[in-house]
Amino acid sequence: MPDYPQRVDYDPRTAAGLFDDAAWEKSFASEPNGGNCVEVNTGVAGLVGLRDTKLADSPVFVFDAGEWDAFLIAVKAGQFDLPA
Repeated sequence: MPDYPQRVDYDPRTAAGLFDDAAWEKSFASEPNGGNCVEVNTGVAGLVGLRDTKLADSPVFVFDAGEWDAFLIAVKAGQFDLPA
């Protein structure tokens, strides 16, 4: 059986400490006035951080590379679109 990396306890309120503040990137679709946006941080090998641009103390959600790829595929496929 393969060995998988052991997961550390995850707390979205303190996960920001995993990422360098300078590496946060705002969505290219962001409105200039700070509309509904997210920021992504890919500055840590194998991890992706996601937070809300509008919230100064936003919780940070952390994905591994596989989870992030699956999320992007689902978004592009419209899995999270609101009903018409």
